[in-house]
Amino acid sequence: MSRRTLPLPSWLPVDPYVMALIGTVLLAALLPASGTAAEVAGGASTGAVAFLFFLYGARLSTAEAVEGLKHWRLHLTVLACTFVVFPVLGLASGGLVPYVLTPQLQSGFLFLCLVPSTIQSSIAFTSIARGNVPAAICAGSFSSLAGIFVTPLLAAALLGNSGGGFSVDALLRIGVQLLLPFVAGQLLRRWIGGFLARHKKVLGLVDRGSILLVVYTAFSEGVVAGIWHQVTPARLGALLAAEAVLLALMLAVSWYGAKRLGFGREDRIAIQFAGSKKSLASGLPMASVLFGAQASLAVLPLMLFHQMQLMVCAVIAKRRAGDRPEAPDGAVARTTAPVG
Repeated sequence: MSRRTLPLPSWLPVDPYVMALIGTVLLAALLPASGTAAEVAGGASTGAVAFLFFLYGARLSTAEAVEGLKHWRLHLTVLACTFVVFPVLGLASGGLVPYVLTPQLQSGFLFLCLVPSTIQSSIAFTSIARGNVPAAICAGSFSSLAGIFVTPLLAAALLGNSGGGFSVDALLRIGVQLLLPFVAGQLLRRWIGGFLARHKKVLGLVDRGSILLVVYTAFSEGVVAGIWHQVTPARLGALLAAEAVLLALMLAVSWYGAKRLGFGREDRIAIQFAGSKKSLASGLPMASVLFGAQASLAVLPLMLFHQMQLMVCAVIAKRRAGDRPEAPDGAVARTTAPVG
C-alpha cells in the first residue's frame, strides 16, 4: 500500500496556487463576467488591488530595509538586472514583431521585463542553493518597493499608447490605487504590524484570493472583447520560446556578471535568483490598472514566464547546492508562494 503513488520529482515545483491560476483562466474562458457582473467584478478587483498594496506596505519593516542598505553593491546589481538589463532585452523583442510575436503579445513581453523581482521564491531558491539569504530578502524587498515607482514610469516611457492608452491619467491611477495604499500601510504598520504577523496565513489567503480576482476580471474582459481569437497555438509556442531565451540570458548575465563584479559565491547565488525573476504578485495588479480591457493579453507572458522561472530555478538551486547538506526545508521549492 505504501507504493500506491509515485512521488513527483523534487525539481518540479507543482504548487496548488499555480493550478488555481490556471483554473481561474479556464473559468473566465467558460463563464466570463459581462454586463452588471463585469462592473461588480471590476469594482471588487480595484478594491482588492488597493488592499493588497496596503498589506504590502504594512508588512515591510522600515528598520530591516535600512539595515539591508549596508549591502548596497549587491542591491544595486539586482536593481540593474531588474530595471535596466531586462527592459533592454524587452525592447529588443520589438524585432520579433510581426513574424514571431504579435504587437499585443510583444507589449505584454515588454511589460514582463518592467515589473519588479520576486521576494518569496528568490529567498527559497537562495536558501536551497546555500546562498546569502538575508541579501535575497532585502534585494527582493527593495525591488518590490522600487517597482511601485519605477515600473509605471518605465511603462509610460517604453510602452506609450500600446499599454491600453497609457497616459498621465494612468500614472495618477497607479498613484491612487497602488502608491497611496502602500504609504498608508507603512504609516499604520506601528499599530497593525503585530496583528498582521499573528495572522500571516489568513492574510496570505487574502493575497492569493485578490490575485485570482484580478486574473478572472482581466481574462473575462479579454474573452468578452474576443481578444483570444488573436492568439494561435503557434504564437503561444513562439512566445514560450522567446521567454525561454530571455530567462536563459538573464540567468547567465546575473551569474557571470556578478562574478566579474567580484562577488563571492553566496552573493552571486542571491543575485542570480533575485535578478532573474519577475513578480506575478506585483505585475498582475499593475497590469490591470495600466492596460484595462487589454490586460488579459498583457499578463499572459508574465504568467507563462512565472511558471517557467519556478521550474528552471528549482533545478538550478539543487545543482548549486551540490554536495552540501540538504536544507532543513527541503521541499521549499515546491511550497514557496509562487505569486511573488
